[in-house]
Amino acid sequence: WSPSGVNAQSWEFVVLTGDALEAVKRANVEQFDKRVEAHPDLDRPDLTGPYRQRQVALGIELFRLVGIGREDRDKRREWTKKGLRFFDAPAAILVCADKEAPLLTSIFEAGLVTQTIALAALPFGLGTCIQRAAVNYPDAIKRVAGIPDSKRLYIGIAIGYPDPGYPPNSLRSTRETVEALTAWQSALPHPIPAPP
Repeated sequence: WSPSGVNAQSWEFVVLTGDALEAVKRANVEQFDKRVEAHPDLDRPDLTGPYRQRQVALGIELFRLVGIGREDRDKRREWTKKGLRFFDAPAAILVCADKEAPLLTSIFEAGLVTQTIALAALPFGLGTCIQRAAVNYPDAIKRVAGIPDSKRLYIGIAIGYPDPGYPPNSLRSTRETVEALTAWQSALPHPIPAPP
């Protein structure tokens, strides 16, 4: 029941468990170890300005919690691999859409349904991690998971029972204030001319 513009329901899902999940994990890590450049189905330009600042602040705090120093490249690579393995969760969901689906509509709806899945998991005691990096190697993932090339992989969701003692699970990212992100308009800046 996730919102869907004009009820298009452009989303599709591939739920990975067992051998299929292990094959995707291996494929992701193999691509990374071979230093294959990430080439997700959706272009993801580098963040700049305040968006990059927020990303860096989150990374610093996350690495502090897991004991990874700024210059420790080996531990950073291992952390990246852990993400490519869906943080070793017992299940993962790939949110996809058919390449024929309108791109902007399907991207927006993929975001809506992804958050809906994450929220729907909570009453069952499940935790999720929404992961962009999990779909960085779509060709390899599609090959090992039997996903047709006619699909675009948008995002991955790791899903399982959270470990409350695992330091990253205590991380609460900072948020901009409502005032900083909201413009309240109650009057028009220029009067609307009367019709002739």
